[in-house]
Amino acid sequence: MPSEFSLQRTVEFAETDMAGIMHFANFFRWMESCETAFYRSLGLPLISFVPGQVVGWPRVNVSCTYRAPLRFNDSVEVRLFVKKLTTRSVTYIFQFRKGTAVVAQGEVTAVCVTDNAEGGMVAQPIPADVRAKLSEAPESAWQG
Repeated sequence: MPSEFSLQRTVEFAETDMAGIMHFANFFRWMESCETAFYRSLGLPLISFVPGQVVGWPRVNVSCTYRAPLRFNDSVEVRLFVKKLTTRSVTYIFQFRKGTAVVAQGEVTAVCVTDNAEGGMVAQPIPADVRAKLSEAPESAWQG
């Protein structure tokens, strides 16, 4: 059961400000890109649109701590760790690594939801097929 995933990204010009530094909001876009690639690697849809079984993952808490800037053309490894898995939610840690240095670290908590009769969202248990493919990473993996 995977608890970690990583992908490589290069900072594009359009993701930077006029000083060539990656805009803070793009770290959150990269976190979601990494999460999507993680689910693809598991053969799972991130969102299911099956009528009567719509499953989504709205965010209920997000944060990012920045330690050093990323600049245009920097090559970066984005690492995802499953920090916590509960009945209805999953919390990820994302590390942005340039070489061996962690230049930023983010955290995202998402709740598994389905749609109700009125079209709203209702928290639900994480589907068994998803839960079976996830496990928590040891704290030493992202603290080290």
